[in-house]
Amino acid sequence: MKIALNEQLSMSDIESLSFDGRLALLLERESTLRETRRLQQRLCRAKLKHTACVEQLDFCASRGLNKRLILSLADCTWVKQHLNILVVGATSTGKTYLACALAHKACLEGYSAAYVRLPRLFQDLLSAKGDGRYSRMMQQLAKLDVLILDDWGLTPFTTEQCRDLLEILDDRHKLHSTIVTSQFPIKHSHDTLGEPTLADAILDRLAHSAHKIALKGESLRKKSAAKIANELDLNNQVQA
Repeated sequence: MKIALNEQLSMSDIESLSFDGRLALLLERESTLRETRRLQQRLCRAKLKHTACVEQLDFCASRGLNKRLILSLADCTWVKQHLNILVVGATSTGKTYLACALAHKACLEGYSAAYVRLPRLFQDLLSAKGDGRYSRMMQQLAKLDVLILDDWGLTPFTTEQCRDLLEILDDRHKLHSTIVTSQFPIKHSHDTLGEPTLADAILDRLAHSAHKIALKGESLRKKSAAKIANELDLNNQVQA
């Protein structure tokens, strides 16, 4: 507000505004700055893998991405209702990017979020059990408004990992929202989760009342690499 006041004093026509008008401008400047800083903090803590936003999503028909559904999710009602989102599809079809775009929108709306890869999360939890950070880490995961669990089911889960996963999902069930990305249909996760009782409990908390998105199409990484190669080839032809 001090900076904004000094800026006002340097304006030649500022005296034409009333005291109330000038005070309102100062308060609005302060409020906007504080909200900008809070947003920057939320995004920094989220550590999203991609700098993604809903407006940049590719809704071409071949991807199987329902534009109406995504735009309805963009209002973050699913976060308010504590619903989950399951994103499945072959490798490099944009699952992680979509998850990060939805989490980014949640951050813009004032919610907290975080991105984690499940294999790395299990390693961190194992280390946390050894040095006494486990309870604090689980509490932090439980409080997040939106938690992305990326790369679900790349390898079979151990019994200990299943128990950790159940604790995380149980703490969040009907209280917060979780986004899961996987190359395989979540309903077939019994094969990777192993223990039937734990698998049923995990999938019940995850898949119940969840939005399900199945992406199709060829690898976006391959398409991007091909596009860059074509551009380089054209540039070389022009130079030649």
